[in-house]
Amino acid sequence: MPKTVLITGASRGIGRSIAAAFAAEGYQVVITCSKSGEELLSFKKLLEERFHANVLASIGDVGSYPYMEQLFSQIERHFGGVDILINNAGISHIGLLSDMSIEDWNRIVSVNLTSVFSACKLSIPYMLRKKQGKIINISSIWGVSGASCEVAYSACKGGVNAFTKALAKELAPSGIQVNAIACGAIDTEMNACFSKEERQLIEEEIPAGRFGQPEEVASLALTLARGNDYLTGQVIALDGGWI
Repeated sequence: MPKTVLITGASRGIGRSIAAAFAAEGYQVVITCSKSGEELLSFKKLLEERFHANVLASIGDVGSYPYMEQLFSQIERHFGGVDILINNAGISHIGLLSDMSIEDWNRIVSVNLTSVFSACKLSIPYMLRKKQGKIINISSIWGVSGASCEVAYSACKGGVNAFTKALAKELAPSGIQVNAIACGAIDTEMNACFSKEERQLIEEEIPAGRFGQPEEVASLALTLARGNDYLTGQVIALDGGWI
């Protein structure tokens, strides 16, 4: 019986690459996004045609617990439960904290942090019954070092990192591993805000001399999902030596 992987925020960027990597390896794939419905459904069709994958696509707000409950009911009907959870959904906000509204703050926290709580809480019962499971949280180096003008994003990713370490200790006796990938500058739409000059300056700061590729994050996620059961509670920096 093939294993089932859930990837939140999978219509583009890192999430899309992760979903493609798992579909190529024969996993049953659940993909979500909040707004790009047509893009997600088109991607579902591509995965089915290219990899003959069994794919469930769902559109909704991962920051909403009622939506997440509905999503997991769908997953249970289709696949029984989630063997591998990849919390990838995230949004950024660039600007001074003093200019940020409480609405923007709450929105970023709900998508970037509350969604991780919800997905983990709803995944764990199935994993406990099977006495195995993998939870992989896509985080950021800004959760370790912080980024000026990205205070809310940094705070959420710092929360994800601490959440990862704490939950790993809680679930280790049950055979479930929890790790995080702290991404550096990855070449996605989220980082398309940089001008050519800004991008060049960033690349000069990175020892590897370039932005990472979404496929490199996907490769590491696949390795963690299939890998060493003694590896848990780790926040792994994937940043070209930047931080």
